[in-house]
Amino acid sequence: MSPDEFPGKPLSLAQACARLRFRHLQFLDILGRTRNLRLTAEQMHVTQPAATKILMDIEAILEARLFDRLSRGMRPNELGLFTLRYASAALDGQRRFVDEFNALKQGGHGHLTIGAITGSAAHLLVASVVEIQRLRPLLVLKILEQSSDQLIAWLAERKIDLMIGRFTSEAQRSQFHYEHLSAEPMSVVAGLHHPLRGAADLSLTELAHWPWILYPPSTAVRKVSDDLFGGAGLSLTAGVVETPSFLFALELMNTTPMLSLQPAALVEKYVHRGLLARIPVDWPDHMPGYGLITRLSEPPTPAAQAFIEVLCGTAGRAPDAS
Repeated sequence: MSPDEFPGKPLSLAQACARLRFRHLQFLDILGRTRNLRLTAEQMHVTQPAATKILMDIEAILEARLFDRLSRGMRPNELGLFTLRYASAALDGQRRFVDEFNALKQGGHGHLTIGAITGSAAHLLVASVVEIQRLRPLLVLKILEQSSDQLIAWLAERKIDLMIGRFTSEAQRSQFHYEHLSAEPMSVVAGLHHPLRGAADLSLTELAHWPWILYPPSTAVRKVSDDLFGGAGLSLTAGVVETPSFLFALELMNTTPMLSLQPAALVEKYVHRGLLARIPVDWPDHMPGYGLITRLSEPPTPAAQAFIEVLCGTAGRAPDAS
């Protein structure tokens, strides 16, 4: 049966599970990255005719065309893009299963991948990691630091097991479980020699005339500054640099007269060590809090559950049993 002759009947679970094999998933993952049958064949260590047959077999199993054949490569259609996402996630899940199985078989405590935002969460995370390492010294931990919007995407794609951060849209509340951990005070900071250091009674209007280092628009910190200036009918007129990197912002503040809104816990040690100056301004005491976010209707692994208990205990609250 050629791809053009596929009937429109639904795909059955038994059909997909019984015939779609690991080699098929591996092939799709490589073809999705290369978009080229010759390169895919080389990476699979097969001939190009054999690679063509593998693709035809996959399309026959799924009874749908997945790729448009072009003169200079392959282009996935809508069904193809959906299938490529599944193949990538399935392979990643299998890799994680093998890694954790081997670790447990050798007497270890498995693997755990945690995503976390920069800021106050970092202090809570460090204390929790120290404690979980005491309780499970053979647990292999991977910590990924990013903004909440990226972490949510990774959580959905199963690239991380849990995250410490915030929702970035209301729709996410129907996909993930959230447990509040803490609020997060904010500070306006600048380099040590900034002209506003030591000033009093600064207004939003005065601040709007200075250049700013801001977090990207998709982040919660950025929403706070946008809401404040926008709510007052003000726009920043002296230049803006957007970056999620605090270390880059730190260097920029020490070489320019730029201001930045940062989590207070993150900048506290830099202010204490004389590396940054806190600018006194009547700013809201805190922004929306952050919490533990996990996938709904999916029981955590023993390693994840142990870490959740430590994390919530460190934050001073009991983990939600729901």
